[in-house]
Amino acid sequence: MRLFPRLLLSHLAVITAMGAVLVLTAELAAQPFIERHVDEMVRQMGGAGAGMRGDLSHGMRGTLTRALLTALPLALLVATATAWIAARRVTDPVRTLQAGSAALASGEYGRRLPEGGQDELAELAHSFNVMAGTLAQVEQGRVELIGNVAHELRAPVSAVRGYVEAAQDGLMSSQDAMRAVHRELGSLERLARDLSLVSRVEAGQVDLRPQVTAAQNLLEHALQRFALPFEERG
Repeated sequence: MRLFPRLLLSHLAVITAMGAVLVLTAELAAQPFIERHVDEMVRQMGGAGAGMRGDLSHGMRGTLTRALLTALPLALLVATATAWIAARRVTDPVRTLQAGSAALASGEYGRRLPEGGQDELAELAHSFNVMAGTLAQVEQGRVELIGNVAHELRAPVSAVRGYVEAAQDGLMSSQDAMRAVHRELGSLERLARDLSLVSRVEAGQVDLRPQVTAAQNLLEHALQRFALPFEERG
């Protein structure tokens, strides 16, 4: 059974129990008041009222019971309408949260929920929005990572193609071209290791240990990689 009918039935069960308790309590609590009122009426009526005590008491109790039974359906109707409104106010935010979760599961990371109120449902909506923002950042980082990896792969592949074509055209000796290709393959291997390291860091399986790297080696490596393309383009 869905949440709304469960809440509505729960409210109706509570209302029914309260109505039964109210009628029973009124019947029991009314007896002393009825007896006191009958005694007052008998005193005012004198001797003739003594024989009417039972009828008076029975009549007043019957009147009270009929009044309660007459008012009970209207009270139950109003209580049912109030229970319906209360259950709807509880389930509407839950339904909104369900729709937002379905949209988030389908990839709509820009979906946000209203955060009005100070109750637990408002806090849940705020937590949902924080989660959606975090997932959006993760997705953006994933897209940027793919673009960066594609760019980093394109550079050594283009360099290898250039060295091979230069060797085929006689612009480079085969030995120099093989050394250059070997160097670019080393760059690809380092990129593969870096990607593996990134995945392990994201999984929390690697402790980062920063170390000093000589800038001269990096500059010499960049010079060796891009010297030939710069010379070809002047």
